[in-house]
Amino acid sequence: MTLTILILLPLVGALVTAFVPGGLARLVGLGFAAATLVAGIVAATQYDVGGGMQLTETHTWIESLGVHYALGVDGLGLLMVLLTVVLVPIVLLAGWRESEAEGNGGARAFFAWTLALEAMSLAVFTATDVLLFYVVFEATLIPAYFLIGGFGRTGRGRAATKFLIYQLAGGLVMLASVIGLYVVSADTGSPSFLLSDLAAIDIDPTTQRWLFAGFFIAFAIKAPMFPVHTWLADTTEKATTGTSVLLVCILDKIGTFGMLRFCLGLLPDASQWATPFVVVLALVSIIYGALVAIGQDDVLRLIGLTSLSHFGFIVLGIFVFSSTGGAGAILYMVNHGIATALMFLVAGFLIQRTGTASIREMGGVEKTAPVLAGFFLVAGLAACGLPGLSPFVSEIMVIIAAFDHHWLVGSVAVLAIVLAAFYALWMYQRTMTGPGREGVAPVVDLDRREVGILAPLLLALVLFGFFPMPLLDVINPVVHDTLAGVGIAQDAKEAGHQ
Repeated sequence: MTLTILILLPLVGALVTAFVPGGLARLVGLGFAAATLVAGIVAATQYDVGGGMQLTETHTWIESLGVHYALGVDGLGLLMVLLTVVLVPIVLLAGWRESEAEGNGGARAFFAWTLALEAMSLAVFTATDVLLFYVVFEATLIPAYFLIGGFGRTGRGRAATKFLIYQLAGGLVMLASVIGLYVVSADTGSPSFLLSDLAAIDIDPTTQRWLFAGFFIAFAIKAPMFPVHTWLADTTEKATTGTSVLLVCILDKIGTFGMLRFCLGLLPDASQWATPFVVVLALVSIIYGALVAIGQDDVLRLIGLTSLSHFGFIVLGIFVFSSTGGAGAILYMVNHGIATALMFLVAGFLIQRTGTASIREMGGVEKTAPVLAGFFLVAGLAACGLPGLSPFVSEIMVIIAAFDHHWLVGSVAVLAIVLAAFYALWMYQRTMTGPGREGVAPVVDLDRREVGILAPLLLALVLFGFFPMPLLDVINPVVHDTLAGVGIAQDAKEAGHQ
């Protein structure tokens, strides 16, 4: 029941928060988020790092169709659960004063929808029945839509609609593959949507390819990847920074999570068949995202586009089919969530003070707000993979695996590091250095509350930058099992990288 409780806590919290008096909404919402964090930590203490699906629950849901309410986590699912339960309280604290400006009704709605999104995300990361996964996968769109459309800047309604259209289109394509899996399992005489049952079925290569296409398209939109990424920049530009953290650092991870769980886990032959195409697509995303980010004036749009490049790295690590690449990809999922959350939240504090998201209208911030500038610099250096910060470890692992795959793939991936340094440092230079804006009051530095909100993210960047093994100890068994299912054994050379 551990995972069920983990999902129910924020779901109940969302309902309670939606109906309590406005003045209590923030306290109640934060209380349920904190309780969910504690439940997530308890679940982690019960997990054996040796690997395998654990904390499992299986109950018949629709017997005639072989549908089950089935939950469980392996190392991948556990890390996504922990990332989710850690980031949500931070987002709520960061948006505390921002939600006050919306009035009690606005605060109540923001906190309630955030908890609802947390509950649905946790259900996605723990579902071990394909139909259950699909249901909660689609359910995440409801709170996400209202968070984007209800809070943020002018034009947010259009951004929310664009987000919803893209995601629904991907979901419909995936539904075809979900139905296809049911037909395949029904042909065995024992229909089932359980991942364990489906993984044991020998699906012919042609059918695998059609099923793979449906899942991959949906997950590429969710991740996102080029060319189905255009909703991303519009969303991060118009939504609040807290909402952007929820979408980019948590919800979008469902895309790469699904590629590992469904594409490689259930359709290994098709995944290998599609590897050349996916690797090229990942490289295009890496380079295109970095190049387009360089030319942005809106700081939130810029940060959103950097994630296009980073998700390209994650997908590349997954589809080079090596233990080093796979471990680097999963580690990148965690590190990206931490680093990008820090960058979004610092940018949000900066925008609150300057009243603008335009980079060209900023400048000289470090003179009057050195602490804010310091956090912003660390976040930018993490985005470009500075050694000593956690994204460097995952990035170098993916690049090593890319060179092992093909020297040209590795060479293109390395180019992105140069581009990342350019957009990160140029963004810092234009916003933080130089003269301040004439006729505008100096930017006030971060207060203790804001520093306390950001400090855990900064600590995690440094801690896992120098000591990533606690994460890799959880990740490596997942990668080993996934590659074994694909039919690729870990060799001694790759083991040496880890």
